Amino acid sequence: MTGMSSWTVTPEPFDSPVAAALWRAYYTEVSDRWYLLHEGRRTDPDELRREIAAQTGEDLAPPGGRLLVARHDGEPAGSAGVRLLKADATTAELKRVFLLPGMRGKGGAALLVAAAEEAARELGAGRMVLDTRGDLVEARTLYTRLGYTETAPHNDEPYAEHWFSKRLGSSGASGRISVQPD
Repeated sequence: MTGMSSWTVTPEPFDSPVAAALWRAYYTEVSDRWYLLHEGRRTDPDELRREIAAQTGEDLAPPGGRLLVARHDGEPAGSAGVRLLKADATTAELKRVFLLPGMRGKGGAALLVAAAEEAARELGAGRMVLDTRGDLVEARTLYTRLGYTETAPHNDEPYAEHWFSKRLGSSGASGRISVQPD
């Protein structure tokens, strides 16, 4: 049927050009949002470059992690990462869930989280945890809608203000997720 759009979510090397572009977009947005809220300004460009360079995403590489990229009609649209916790390999942490602004509201975020949950199960995890900030209201709403429960802190990340957890049920997907919207 012409005019139909589709999503796919597949693993991506953490150091690919697509992953780097999505990481830059993600970090720029969340950093600018924090600075605008707390200091009334955008992120200093030098700080942005330093922080992006310091956070390579290497922790999202196999064997203990996965970076997933969502594509909408074949074009990169967002990403999500999952990594096993060093202290508890039966628990995975959800990281960097992000959709480009023009792709929001089209069902991609739920697909990314579902794919990350599947990746966590494939890594042997039975539970997923995550942290987020208070100003990222949309993220907290998404996680609650997808069955995550707010919990006590599981880390001491400097910007974390809310922590969530979810038990992962049995596998429901098979590596590559491809859907057509209703």
